[in-house]
Amino acid sequence: MNSESRYETERIDHLGIVAGICQEIGLIEEIDRQVGSSEQKVSCGQGVQAMVLNALGFSGRALYLMPDYLHNKPVDVLIGPGLRAEDFNDDSLGRSLETLYAKGVTEVFAKVAARALSVYWIEHRFVHVDSSSFHLHGQYEVEDPDKEAITITEGYSRDHRPDLKQVVVQLITSQKSALPIWLEVLSGNSSDKESFPLSVEAYNKQIGDGEAPYYVMDSAGYAADNLKALKTMRWLMRVPETLAEAKRLVRESEKAEMVSLTEGYWGRAVKLTYGEIEQRWLVVFSQAAYERELHTLTKSQEKERLAAEKQWHKLSLQTFNCQQDAESAAKRFNQGWKFHQIVTEAAPITRYAKRGRPTAEDEPEIVGYGLKGSLSAVSDRVEAAKRNLGKFIIATNELDEGKLSAVQMLSNYTDQGISVERGFRFLKDPLFFADSLFLKKPERIMALIMIMGLALLIYALAERQLRLALEKNQEKIPDQKGKPTATPTIRWVFQIFEGIDILSIWVNGQRTTRQVLNLGPVHQQVLQLFGREIRKCYLINTGSIEQG
Repeated sequence: MNSESRYETERIDHLGIVAGICQEIGLIEEIDRQVGSSEQKVSCGQGVQAMVLNALGFSGRALYLMPDYLHNKPVDVLIGPGLRAEDFNDDSLGRSLETLYAKGVTEVFAKVAARALSVYWIEHRFVHVDSSSFHLHGQYEVEDPDKEAITITEGYSRDHRPDLKQVVVQLITSQKSALPIWLEVLSGNSSDKESFPLSVEAYNKQIGDGEAPYYVMDSAGYAADNLKALKTMRWLMRVPETLAEAKRLVRESEKAEMVSLTEGYWGRAVKLTYGEIEQRWLVVFSQAAYERELHTLTKSQEKERLAAEKQWHKLSLQTFNCQQDAESAAKRFNQGWKFHQIVTEAAPITRYAKRGRPTAEDEPEIVGYGLKGSLSAVSDRVEAAKRNLGKFIIATNELDEGKLSAVQMLSNYTDQGISVERGFRFLKDPLFFADSLFLKKPERIMALIMIMGLALLIYALAERQLRLALEKNQEKIPDQKGKPTATPTIRWVFQIFEGIDILSIWVNGQRTTRQVLNLGPVHQQVLQLFGREIRKCYLINTGSIEQG
């Protein structure tokens, strides 16, 4: 009797890394534990993991195309045995989103993140708090506006798209990484000044008896009421330049009087009380910021000079009825410019009554007044503007310099750019969940944004684990230019893994062989650096591997 053989190829690419990290932190188990058991074939946790795979596949497919996205993927390896691509249809994913919303997207996210931190023994002394807006399209099905958790509406657009409705996403991330540990989805017109202290208080409550970190925030959180609300917590914030005391300190603090903090930065420490809270302020001078702002100031001054010269030329040709009108026009002109002024006088404009050459007896008549003078830069104003360049102030309510030095204040504040802001850049990548925010129900939008946050968590964990393993083993892998690096981005590693397949051989309806194809030396090196769950996804130690 002849046997019947069939060959099947499935594309795994980098998704084994994503699925392996999900399995290491127990993503499916943790979510299902929180939301409760389900009689559905696809549990809420499995639906979430499928959506995370879709997000980190950077395919740009909307959710209703999930079966199409998974049809050539090893679903049993990536999510769970017995599951097929068609199981992840719009109905099953919609149920998962609504289940998450009903349980509480912030609460579910926080517990998943806390479990991830415990699995990898990640501790953080500083966390960063920030928010950003996400634009939405279309109309939204709102059954009872009074019961909606968020309002999808216009608000201050950080992306300069006031024409679109939006929601606001607030993140707390771990220091020096883009690891999100707290996520909230707020109404589109939410204010940072109101939401920051509430988020910090809620996260602090979630920590319980654990040691609370320092909360690092930008100037949006620095307000007298907020400082009072946060008086039992430790914080580090930028001071708004609009405060009178801040303006004075920036103006009076010279670089020559500051101490060197680190390369390119100098600082001056001051103790004071603001909002009834004792605190330490650090006036910082940044050489790089000074040069950048000086270039901007020079361009601004030149632009103003050209515009002022043009208007002054027009003004100098005008005739005014009286001297007072001319002087008033000169005064209004000078009020319109920041760095330039005219030094002028109102001179009479005379004309003889009769045409022709005047006689000795003819007296000219005053027919109006004109302005004569010159336009020039006001050096005092220019120098005053230069004195303020490159300076900013950060503040903390930690009065003990032994616990938080000036150098630590600076380094942990500037880390904001590589933590929470990096997280928002990732979430707004056009390849990341493109078109997914066309969902019609606010509750599904909230749940989907939470899943985007989970994708960011998985992405950041994968990058962190690989970099730590490279450092520990003193190894490097090639970067985009072929040069060895110990700090690759996980996005680049994902690209390296493009073209990795799993080949299955079926004989008489039974799978007899399963092999991973196209694993080269770099792939093998990366997989050995990762944990056991990721290696299992690529059938290492669980099946045969064919290289090349």
